[in-house]
Amino acid sequence: MSTSVAIVTGASQGIGRATAIRLAKDFTGITLAARGRDRLEEAAEAVRTAGADPLVIDLDLSDVSAAKRVVDATIGHFGRIDALLNIAGAVPQVDIFEMTDKQWDDGMNLKLHGARRLAIAAWPELKKAKGAVVFMSGNSALFPRPGYAAVATVNAAITALAKAFSERGIEDGVQVNSVLPGPVMTGRRRSYLDHWAQIHGMSVEDATAKFPKEAGIARYGEPEEIAELMAFLVSKGARWMTGTMLRMDGGEAKSL
Repeated sequence: MSTSVAIVTGASQGIGRATAIRLAKDFTGITLAARGRDRLEEAAEAVRTAGADPLVIDLDLSDVSAAKRVVDATIGHFGRIDALLNIAGAVPQVDIFEMTDKQWDDGMNLKLHGARRLAIAAWPELKKAKGAVVFMSGNSALFPRPGYAAVATVNAAITALAKAFSERGIEDGVQVNSVLPGPVMTGRRRSYLDHWAQIHGMSVEDATAKFPKEAGIARYGEPEEIAELMAFLVSKGARWMTGTMLRMDGGEAKSL
């Protein structure tokens, strides 16, 4: 296998962790960036076991200097960047009339601006490698509700950002897409179900069982299923796909 390197943000847990481990089959080096050193080290060990050389970078991607630090460290360790998968970011699911300015700002700074800065910082290397970028959005971008207005707003902004980068990518040879997952069973999903159960006056067990039915899906997704889609998008087989929003949500959003 020739040398190839992917940066995965949010790699300490959930979809980010699953994606980093999955990409170890296809890339020789994986940069894992997120907060939480212990969980990152655990994910890195799984990446190593799967066959790739991991580089752990423990930092807050909402920090303005974080993007440059991630890119510089990756180039210093591996010498190149072939793919960037922007997965980091958890926006609070709070009612639009209750969410504070700080919660809005924190969500935007990490999930939107952190991804934007990292794509810009990595772009020269991605251009050299004729690489690929994936932005993680969410299917709430397609049907915003008062109870999760901030999540939907940030996710919609990410899809617009990805399309803007994809236009430049056509000129520069960099492929850019966004992924819109539905209800995937992660730690964040479990926290949401705890909150949802309280609102609806039911046990967490009942809420967990009821939510898929209300969403019109057969079951929750698994992080590993989204990871497979992410891996495809940065593979040679997907090179002609760019500027696209791809949903994987079990049929929750039933439209083209």
